[in-house]
Amino acid sequence: QVQLVQSGGGLVQAGGSLRLSCVSSRTFGSVNFMGWYRQAPGKQRELVAMFPIGGAPTYADSAKGRFTISRDMAKRTMYLQMNSLKPEDAAVYYCMGRWESDYWGQGTQVTVSS
Repeated sequence: QVQLVQSGGGLVQAGGSLRLSCVSSRTFGSVNFMGWYRQAPGKQRELVAMFPIGGAPTYADSAKGRFTISRDMAKRTMYLQMNSLKPEDAAVYYCMGRWESDYWGQGTQVTVSS
């Protein structure tokens, strides 16, 4: 079992920034995939940013140039820095890690006021 515990998020004005954190109970050495998803009311969960195996960070078109995914291996923590936030970025954000199974964080609300 792996536990992913998220923090960060909250209410921000349009154009502002937030940083989400995701702390893992397992090291990242054997992880196959890590990413950030979001789900807005009435919409499907969508992938926002990810670390593919052996590849560079990859972003959804909506996040390119504004969001940055990163991770600190020693701290077993993954981050999502979100800049220039827009009202359409409002959603519940989830981190996910894939080891032998997929594990999800508890979700954190991001609200962007216009």
